[in-house]
Amino acid sequence: MATETETTPLIGKPLLQKVKELRHLPRRETAKRCGYFTITKNNQTRVNIGEFLNAIIEARGIPLSPEGTKDGRGREPTYRVSVHKNGQIVIGSTYTQEMGLKPGDEFEIKLGYKHIHLIQVGEDQKEEG
Repeated sequence: MATETETTPLIGKPLLQKVKELRHLPRRETAKRCGYFTITKNNQTRVNIGEFLNAIIEARGIPLSPEGTKDGRGREPTYRVSVHKNGQIVIGSTYTQEMGLKPGDEFEIKLGYKHIHLIQVGEDQKEEG
């Protein structure tokens, strides 16, 4: 069944927060309000419960298929990175999206013995510093 309209569903922490807010609603309605539905050519709403439940599991940090990606493209988040030849470490967009980060968000870097802590600078800390 082809779809005429598709939605952009919530993922990660925003999904978990919305599910918590809507816990009084039935599962199908919660999935729909979180964006897990499509509108068919016949103008009927189809709720994608399976995708919704999988997204909740993944948002809680439980990988469903660690051996490959869902659609065969791109990389799956592994929570493991390497130092590049130029000395940089890149944190991919999957992680920043999951955390709900936006361009311009700032972090304080704290170095430890064999670890790095990134601490997000809140609005109150930006004004002080």
